[in-house]
Amino acid sequence: METKNIMIVGVGGQGSLLASKLLGRLLMEQGYDVKVSEVHGMSQRGGSVVTYVRYGERVYSPVIDKGEADFIVSFELLEAARWVPYLKPDGQIVTNTQQIDPMPVITGAAQYPEDLVEKMHAAGVKVDALDCLKLAEEAGSAKAVNLVLLGRLSHYFGLPEAAWQAAIDACVPAKFLELNKKAFALGRNA
Repeated sequence: METKNIMIVGVGGQGSLLASKLLGRLLMEQGYDVKVSEVHGMSQRGGSVVTYVRYGERVYSPVIDKGEADFIVSFELLEAARWVPYLKPDGQIVTNTQQIDPMPVITGAAQYPEDLVEKMHAAGVKVDALDCLKLAEEAGSAKAVNLVLLGRLSHYFGLPEAAWQAAIDACVPAKFLELNKKAFALGRNA
């Protein structure tokens, strides 16, 4: 099997670490060799962060180069656009439509780009954009955006829902399990 590459991108504090851990666990349980990189970026300061998840028969490195990502899972719209050069020509972006102003926008030095989903579509990028924040809040917490995104991503994998549920059970603390399962279901069924 050819190695598959998933990039998880966002802004620090959005839950990308749990998302990558859960995805890695799910894929290992399916018998794949999996490499998950550590979070790169200013994760504690609201800066851009990226995690790589690579899986296949045998994976030698956790790093994904430009033009190699099969999927980009993005917690924030501008981050989805920022990482497009890493996507394969037939790759898929799954993104939250939430917009979080980066520092240059906050300070007034720049404006948040408009119509990013439309611009990515116009450039030939396959984009699945969903208001994951709204669904996470419906599940009970804005912090559950990560599970909403994974629920949406699950559409693109031929893995049984029970395998996803088992990974959630293994990675999410018991007191947050019901909320996170609800968030996953809302993303999956959106």
